[in-house]
Amino acid sequence: MKARGLAFAVFLTGVLSACVQSFDSTTLGVPVTMAAAPGENPTGTPFKTSAHSTYGLFGLITISQANLQKALSRQLVGGQQVAQLKIKTKSRWSDLLITALTAGLIVPRTVRFEGVIIGR
Repeated sequence: MKARGLAFAVFLTGVLSACVQSFDSTTLGVPVTMAAAPGENPTGTPFKTSAHSTYGLFGLITISQANLQKALSRQLVGGQQVAQLKIKTKSRWSDLLITALTAGLIVPRTVRFEGVIIGR
């Protein structure tokens, strides 16, 4: 009975940690802030860009991850700082369709980056 409980706990841990991705802003080479001080609005060029992450086996295996540096490389030319960076992960209808058609073997996710580039 204990072995069954342990196996279920391991399975549940794997399922709950599926499709997890962390983003490291230190690789961008410019300072990045996620939020501004209350009442402060940074002036600069706003940007919105999307990238894709792909997972396999219901999200247990990472096939490809959205790359923050690659997604922002065009916006950072000549930029000094990224402010108010927001990262949103969503499943578009096409992502859900692919997941359904492959019975969960391929699970795509759309990652959207939004923010302001200061010092351009």
